[in-house]
Amino acid sequence: MSSKPSTQRRLLYKSFTTKDYSRLLKVHLDKELREKYKRRSLRVRKGDVVRVLRGAYKGYEGKVARVEPKRGYVYIEGLTRKTMRGRPVMIPIHASKLLLVKLDLSDKLRVQKLEEKIKA
Repeated sequence: MSSKPSTQRRLLYKSFTTKDYSRLLKVHLDKELREKYKRRSLRVRKGDVVRVLRGAYKGYEGKVARVEPKRGYVYIEGLTRKTMRGRPVMIPIHASKLLLVKLDLSDKLRVQKLEEKIKA
């Protein structure tokens, strides 16, 4: 693998499959969740609660409103800025800059997959 930024960008945007896009959305788990589910990271979903670790919004915690798999961005409820016209717009945050604090366990399949990892 090359460490050149231009090569990394090219690999990121070229020849990606749907499976590869979900790799961009993996977010580290909080220490408590990491111990509970015995895994380091998990794919972020709408409804999860995340904390921003980097940038101007560092420390902000909120619920995920939308996920953009192709770009690897996550939109958090309440994290907005105003446009020139004064209209509020949600700010995209890259998934690598987030920490999962609370999981949305409304999906039975997700819960089942998490429990399988714990038992193994």
